[in-house]
Amino acid sequence: MMKYEQLAKDIIQNVGGNENVISVVHCVTRLRFKLKDEGKANTDVLKNMDGVVTVMKSGGQYQVVIGNHVPDVYKDVLAVGGFKAEGQVEEEEAKGGNLFNRFVDIVSSIFTPILGVLAATGMIKGLNALFLSLKWLTADSGTYQVLNAIGDSLFYFFPIFLGYTASKKFGGSTFIGMAIGAALVYPTMSQLMTGDPLYTLFTGTMFESPVYITFLGIPVILMSYSSSVIPIIIAAYFGAKVEKGFKKIIPDVVKTFLVPFLTLLVVVPLTFMVIGPIATWAGQLLGQATLWIYGLSPVIAGLFLGGFWQIFVIFGLHWGLVPIAINNVSVNGADPVLALVFAASFAQIGAVLAIMLRTKQQKLKSLSIPAFISGIFGVTEPAIYGITLPLKKPFIISCIGGAIGGAIIGLFGTQGFIIGGLGIFGIPSYIHPTEGLNLAFWGSVIAIIAGFAVAFILTLLFGMSKDKTQETSETKAHEKKEAVIEVKNEMITSPLAGEVKVLSEISDEAFASGALGKGVAIVPTEGKLYAPVSGMVAALFPTKHAIGITTENGAEILIHIGLDTVQLNGNHFITHTTVGSRIEKGQLLIEFDINAIQKAGYEVTTPVIVTNQDKFDVVTLGGKQTKVGEQLFELVAK
Repeated sequence: MMKYEQLAKDIIQNVGGNENVISVVHCVTRLRFKLKDEGKANTDVLKNMDGVVTVMKSGGQYQVVIGNHVPDVYKDVLAVGGFKAEGQVEEEEAKGGNLFNRFVDIVSSIFTPILGVLAATGMIKGLNALFLSLKWLTADSGTYQVLNAIGDSLFYFFPIFLGYTASKKFGGSTFIGMAIGAALVYPTMSQLMTGDPLYTLFTGTMFESPVYITFLGIPVILMSYSSSVIPIIIAAYFGAKVEKGFKKIIPDVVKTFLVPFLTLLVVVPLTFMVIGPIATWAGQLLGQATLWIYGLSPVIAGLFLGGFWQIFVIFGLHWGLVPIAINNVSVNGADPVLALVFAASFAQIGAVLAIMLRTKQQKLKSLSIPAFISGIFGVTEPAIYGITLPLKKPFIISCIGGAIGGAIIGLFGTQGFIIGGLGIFGIPSYIHPTEGLNLAFWGSVIAIIAGFAVAFILTLLFGMSKDKTQETSETKAHEKKEAVIEVKNEMITSPLAGEVKVLSEISDEAFASGALGKGVAIVPTEGKLYAPVSGMVAALFPTKHAIGITTENGAEILIHIGLDTVQLNGNHFITHTTVGSRIEKGQLLIEFDINAIQKAGYEVTTPVIVTNQDKFDVVTLGGKQTKVGEQLFELVAK
């Protein structure tokens, strides 16, 4: 029996019904729905529902917060709704989703599984830097080295972790994704960049690239991919596409090893030769553009660079500025470029602190604390990927704070004299070697205070929607409407030709137990499903294997063609109706290929059940042959 069956039904109903759900996954405390239209969800009803803590909307997801027992609720949601675990069903694109929302959804989905470890390692890196600064540890001590290894473990091997989560997001093999990421940080590849190159490409341009090795005679431009983000995400995306292509043409008997074999042979060299270098060159272009803007106006450059710095970090473009800064320090003794972004990390933690103080969500609050601590020391990835970017508004506000801080730094002409610490440990970098704590130095202090304050105040005031705790008039009206629904007796006819079986005889435990609803099962002899009643199509799964019908007399009928056939992703099914359509008894709804489904390894036994069984007694038949249109069971209103 399902422990949270009724809660699951209520949640599905109030997110807009099965037909409004693209996919559903869960994290530690919440169900994360991707809905076609969030406007169809009854947010106020959900927030005031027993068993639901609250509702959040972020990163293109409609999040129903449950608590620590969310895995059990998630299982019941899957069973009641007929959804596939972890959103692996072929997804339909949500209508009206803009490019930014889709980008946030991708980033959120890729980084959410590793947020805890990301925050933990960021804290360790920050604390280790603090211990070194306070001279509690030395850089050559064993304790420092071990802590450094722990703190760097995720960041150094980031491509491997992201290879797993990105491949999962894009529908590819997670272990193929990990293998691609591992190839990018393979130690021997970085060692090849020593010594004399074979030759140099693009000599005399900003894209000048020494070539140390070739692949099948094609030059490979080696880059450092430790801690990188974008190359592996792009590679995982292409890897998923390539893998699916090979799966279609390679025989099943050798698919297990031949698909990953060919996928890796195609994607890894492509990443080394094309994807990685393009991402690196994009960073170099950014660096040149920044110098040009700085030459026009330091204030404008500060607004630009300070405002977009966190976005550059997300795409890995910020690395294009590092060599420019290093060159400026070594040649000129000072660098004005990286100084312009000094306030950005403080703006980020200003937004995080406001979220931490404002939010009522325990999970978000618990993530905010380590993100804030690591951000103090300049490690802002946990704050970006785990907190502000999924919430969108705080991220935008943090960029505004960074822009204001950057403009102040540009106005004061602040420069960095060493390439040193991050966060609070970067403050000494702006002390002038001869003038000491001059006006430019105090400009940097003013900038970080201003960036922090702006982001904190704006996020506190405008960055988060107020949690509604009172029952609204709309909620009361909805509940009143639900209470007055009248149900009547009804005769349900057979939608299929075949053998009728009682539910308890079928192999699917969820249907057999009657937990999903009362009814019968039919083993069809013909691959045509007809309407058993007149009414409306309330749900039609994207995988075409199941249909929900609301009858004129208030019954909710679910017909599930085959068992576990959701795995077929719509293959061998043809639909002849749409969600919301009016249907008449005897109308052809779905055609399906019985032989192809059975050949794929699935049963075609089809449960026909009443899901709102609390309103009806079901008088069923069983153990006989039936034809389309014959009486199947009778519903007696309670």
